[in-house]
Parts: sequence; C-alpha cells; structure tokens
Amino acid sequence: MRLEIEDSTTLTFDDGSPVRSASAIAPFGDGWLVVQDDATHAAWWRPDSITPVRVVDPIDGLEVFSEAAGTKHLKPDFEAACALAGGQVLLLGSGSSPNRMRASLVGPSGYTVADLRPVYLAVAAALGITEEQLNLEGACLVGDRLRWFQRGNLTVGAPTASADVDAAALLAAVRGEAPADLVRVGEVRVYDLGDVDGVAFAVTDAVTLPDGRVLVSAAAEDTPNAVDDGPVLASGLALLDGGFVEIPGAEKVEGLTIREVTDDGVRLHAVVDADDHEAPSRRLALRLILR
Repeated sequence: MRLEIEDSTTLTFDDGSPVRSASAIAPFGDGWLVVQDDATHAAWWRPDSITPVRVVDPIDGLEVFSEAAGTKHLKPDFEAACALAGGQVLLLGSGSSPNRMRASLVGPSGYTVADLRPVYLAVAAALGITEEQLNLEGACLVGDRLRWFQRGNLTVGAPTASADVDAAALLAAVRGEAPADLVRVGEVRVYDLGDVDGVAFAVTDAVTLPDGRVLVSAAAEDTPNAVDDGPVLASGLALLDGGFVEIPGAEKVEGLTIREVTDDGVRLHAVVDADDHEAPSRRLALRLILR
C-alpha cells in the first residue's frame, strides 16, 4: 500500500466557531456529516458551508462539554458513523460509560436517539472484557452485519477486537421497533496491528472497501484507560487481511470514509481530533494506492 495526503483543511462552522473533537465522518445529503464527540451537534460539511446538525437533545441543559468545564463526563461521545440506505446516518456511542451507550439515527428530517445499554453489555461479554474496559470507536457494515470495533488498550488488558452485530436487529432497536436485548452478537475477531515503543496501534474507525475487505484507521495512543486522552505516538491505515501504512506526523485520525473509488485504490476523507478543546479539527484528503 502507498498513501498520499492530497489536502488538509481546518474545519470551522460558518459562524467561525471550531468543529471540535471530530470523531467520525459519513456521507450525508450533498456533503458529509462530521461527528463531534463532545457536543450535541454534528457538522454538515458541504462545498460552500459547514452548518450544525442536532444529533441529541441538550444534556443537563448543555450543548458542548469539556474537561476544563468539568462536564466531560456528560458528553454523548458518539465515535462511529455508518451511512445507511435512504440518506440516514447511524451514530454510535463509545460505551465507555453508561451515558455513552446510546445511538442516534440522523436523517434529513431529524434524529432518533435510543439507549442501547443491553447491546453494549452483550458486546463487552462477547469480547471478554469488563464494562469499564469497553471503548467502541469504529464501525462499518459488512453484508448484513455491523462490524463494531473495540479500541484496545493492552495496559488495561483489552485487546483490539471486533464483534459482528445483526444490523437489521440493531436498527430495529434504535427505531423502537424491537427491544435492545434481542440484538444478538456474533463472531468476534482479535487483531494485532503492531506497536510503537510498546504502545499498540488500536482501531479508531473502519470502512468497507468495494471488494469486501475492511480498512481501518489506527492510533498508538499512550493512555491509561478508555476515557482519558494521552500522547499519540503514531497513526496509520491497516487492511485487516494484511498491509499497513503510517500517516505522516502523529495525526490522531478518528474518522474515515470513502470519497472515491479509483482504478488503483480509494480516495478517503479522514478527520483528525486535536485533543484540544479550543482547536478546530482538521480534514485530510487521502489517496490510498492498493496495487
């Protein structure tokens, strides 16, 4: 594999405020939905504008959350975004605390939020980890399954892994058409993506390529748990059936989506979280050559 960075763009809303803590990106309408993990709104990035899109109601009357304000524990922490047929996008919380075990189904006419705690606990059980170790940061659709990725942390005994969930059952639970405890968790996979100075690369997002293979973004972040940030030593892209390429600079790529399929690979949008409450996130235009 070979990687090229074609462009880098700072993301700010039309009013000049920063798009903060970008954690996922997915096609949406005539543009892209950039998820902020510390806010009740995502950013709808279109060719000539970036506007807010509400994805969850205010939490304790607040719209944004930060460690500096003492409100980080309240944030929805949506970390994965999957585009669905019909123009909707499914957002999934990280599960790293009980209030982060929610999903939001966002469409042109609004959003639906659902508590999926039974599903998150079932995923943790399937992965063989405790509820406190859970940190689901990426997801992609593979056939009729949602492949949900645990961002591992070997410091606390949680490997990088994925669990397959019945996508139709999950969506039925989000829409309130069936109980969440009926969603079944299927095959589990464990991954070794290598390490940097003993800090393992862990999955931050995933996309399914046209040929069915799964491409993930990964970061080697030195953090003691599933909640706190730490220094990022390196990041990269990995094909899960083999192949890894590092992204130049210690960029904390948190979200990944395909923008174009080419003869020799794919072009991607990646969003970078600066881990700084005041700093705007960035979008990288990447070209990945697979052959």
